[in-house]
Amino acid sequence: MASRAVVPRRHAQATLKSVMNDHAFPMRPARRTRPPFTARKPDPAPKPVLVVLHQEHSTPGRVGRLLQARGHALDIRRPRFGDSLPQTMREHAGAVIFGGPMGANDPEDFIKAEIDWIGTCLKEDAAFLGICLGAQMLAKHMGARVYTHGEGRAEVGYYPLAVTDAGHSHATTAGFTWPSTVYQWHRDGFDCPNGAECLATGGDFPVQAIRTGSKAYGVQFHPEVTPAMMYRWSVRGYERTLMPGAQLGHTHVPGWFQHDPAIRLWLDAFLDHWLKEPAEAGTASS
Repeated sequence: MASRAVVPRRHAQATLKSVMNDHAFPMRPARRTRPPFTARKPDPAPKPVLVVLHQEHSTPGRVGRLLQARGHALDIRRPRFGDSLPQTMREHAGAVIFGGPMGANDPEDFIKAEIDWIGTCLKEDAAFLGICLGAQMLAKHMGARVYTHGEGRAEVGYYPLAVTDAGHSHATTAGFTWPSTVYQWHRDGFDCPNGAECLATGGDFPVQAIRTGSKAYGVQFHPEVTPAMMYRWSVRGYERTLMPGAQLGHTHVPGWFQHDPAIRLWLDAFLDHWLKEPAEAGTASS
């Protein structure tokens, strides 16, 4: 009787495993390992915009609403009531100084402090927008004259805006279109300072919009106004609507429906340009 070959146990197990893998239980291919999930870092929140107001119940109106719609918190300060202004603009995306019943030539300390503080924005080439009184403060800071009309005239209501060659050129580069008629509420005006360019002119008050550097603007008119603000101003400042050159209050709201669509389009595009970082703005500063 022939002897049976003895297969070592370890070889028998390996052979059986091979047979089972090849025939009875095919091995599944190895799973692909996914790279570890890396959460995308959220974009940093936009910096707040500094808002300077001059009355206890004043609001930034439509300008404030559009800034918030772009993700910017509003850092509202009222130096007239004791609020301080920052020593640097590094923590802010820009600054807006709004209007008020006072004048840039008034002797109050807070007026002088705001005028001096504008130098912080200009020195850092920070985004700055002066509206009405804020524009007059910008001009005065730069050494220009701020004056009351010689015949006591005022602009209260809607008035034509004439864009200069510099204004047309800048608008084309920056990507906005100037409105042809704007809302006014002032009896003081200002000259265009040395070192600034005049972007738009008017009638009784020739200088209506200026720019200095790449990010600092001053406009004599009020793009922030809403119908509610217009009504409030016309009631509380009724005597202003009776000044020479002013328009009676009942004409203001109808004017808003007629002229505001173009103002709104300009403001929307202007803020997009104004809030761009210097690297993004590129040639838009020309």
